[in-house]
Amino acid sequence: MNVLAAPAAQEMKLAIMLADIALVLVVGAALGRLAQKVRQPAVVGEITAGILLGPSVLGLLPGDLTNRIFPAEVRPLLSAVSQVGLILFMFVVGWEFEKRLVRRHAGLAAGVSLSSIAVAFGLGVALAPFLYPEHAVVAGHEISFAAFATFLGTAMSVTAFPVLARILSENKLLESRVGSLSLASAAIDDLLAWCLLAYVSALVTADGDYSDLARIGLLSVVYVVAMLVVVRPLVARLVWRWAAAERWSPLLAVLCAGALTSAWLTTWIGIHAIFGAFLFGFIMPREPALVLAQHLRRPMDNVSVVLLPVFFIVTGLGVDLGSLTGGDYIALAAIVFVACAGKLIGAIIPARLAGFSWRESKDLGLLMNTRGLTELIILNAAVSLGVLDGRMFTMLVIMALLTTAMAGPLLSRRRPVPVDPDPEAAASPAAPEPVADLARPRA
Repeated sequence: MNVLAAPAAQEMKLAIMLADIALVLVVGAALGRLAQKVRQPAVVGEITAGILLGPSVLGLLPGDLTNRIFPAEVRPLLSAVSQVGLILFMFVVGWEFEKRLVRRHAGLAAGVSLSSIAVAFGLGVALAPFLYPEHAVVAGHEISFAAFATFLGTAMSVTAFPVLARILSENKLLESRVGSLSLASAAIDDLLAWCLLAYVSALVTADGDYSDLARIGLLSVVYVVAMLVVVRPLVARLVWRWAAAERWSPLLAVLCAGALTSAWLTTWIGIHAIFGAFLFGFIMPREPALVLAQHLRRPMDNVSVVLLPVFFIVTGLGVDLGSLTGGDYIALAAIVFVACAGKLIGAIIPARLAGFSWRESKDLGLLMNTRGLTELIILNAAVSLGVLDGRMFTMLVIMALLTTAMAGPLLSRRRPVPVDPDPEAAASPAAPEPVADLARPRA
């Protein structure tokens, strides 16, 4: 009997996990659809679904429903599934990073992005001394103030490019000056945010040992250079050859394996796995655009649609509003205020200097304040690195939800001012349409 008990228990855990994923998909789809009906991006509903199924709501009902539905022994399996979905999603995010978006407003977009990051990061670091004493110890291990402050600044600096594209599409602002500039600025913003996260990962992994930090930095530089100089041309050659032969299934498998391997490599180096997945997507060829979108990028998106809701649930299981004290709610208000102020001030000032109206500048600030899924990815990375305790994680998830939800309702309702046409894009019949792709309900 004992010989058969262990396999039977393992099969039951697997069965519970499958049932949990089925529940996650249904609840996430329902609340995502409900969010869209009230003019919110689907990610707001999906994040809310995770919180509702976690200890903050479902866990308060009689019968300890959260732990019954998501028992502790099954959660590692759910977390593993969510991490696979997250890695593949980050691969697609890196692949969909389009230089054309940045090139159209290169100078101004860089100014808006750098200003919004600098102000938000600075305010986050300034807030850190007030929060650190209450959150310095995570799982019995004291984290350094430098790691905590750097991460808090990074969390304040994020703008979610996919969510932003969805908001612009729903508000018919894709072709406006504000919409075009915000997309370009958010693209740069996301790229810099991943670099900041890579630095925080190295800082935490080194744990104050400067020789370890130097080693991680050196290996990271070697890794990036190797990806750009060696791997990129090899991948481009493979994609062109197999695309010409229409060997789509094996090509898709090889690319997924490449993203997972790159994620493993960055973890081994000492920076988070999502950075490796993002960079592998970043070096992917963009041409032939229409063929790659149809046969590779869309199937990858479909995988994300199935696996990412599990990520939201895993996130929601870590959000416990009941654990917050009165002082924590004051800290939450300060976090939300600093997050909004940093992005609004950082975006409005360069926009006004560039000749935008106050209304356009305010809208740009609201759009840059959208955090959504990108923020959740960074927060979960911080938890896995041991930088955040449960209460701080809860407060930052709520901040991400509020800053994402407020953008759409507060945007000015007006006829959009169209952007100047992009001669380079117009001259390229095979040019990809990243805005249309990213405006899907996925995020």
